[in-house]
Amino acid sequence: MYKRFTAALLLLISFILLSACSASLEEEQAAAKNAAEEAFNLSPEKTNHEFEDIEYYLPFGYEVEEESPNNIILKNGSKRYILFYNQHEGPDSKVVYDATIKQKDEYEVKETYTKDGHNGFLLINSGKKDEHELVVGIGGVKLSTQAGTRNLSSEAAAMMEIANSVQVKN
Repeated sequence: MYKRFTAALLLLISFILLSACSASLEEEQAAAKNAAEEAFNLSPEKTNHEFEDIEYYLPFGYEVEEESPNNIILKNGSKRYILFYNQHEGPDSKVVYDATIKQKDEYEVKETYTKDGHNGFLLINSGKKDEHELVVGIGGVKLSTQAGTRNLSSEAAAMMEIANSVQVKN
């Protein structure tokens, strides 16, 4: 009996300690806002991929899974990302942002950024359990994926880095 009580008590204490160590959704959303803004304000990376109308940068580990006009499916391990672009909208455009907001106005986080005539955005919508819809974009470009709570900031930074690098070919 004493061993079972001790084991149950240790399990309860472990659970409480592990719960206290994980970042809350609000903390991770705030970190994602900061990470996206920092990536937005950086100079764009040199492009290393191209498709039809655009050139863009993919960080190490990211690869192209499928390409079609205006959409590129990216993959990093088992994660998938959709890179949408409208080559007729410049980096100062708000058309893609406005259209995304009209599709689903349930985003808990709606951040916008402006720098040197570029309009960027970050949108986060909590889904079931630990999965959240994460959307970032600049002008006529947006990337979207599903991300776990503890990955929101790192995903937002990497995605904004990619969006920031997109250049429309002349």
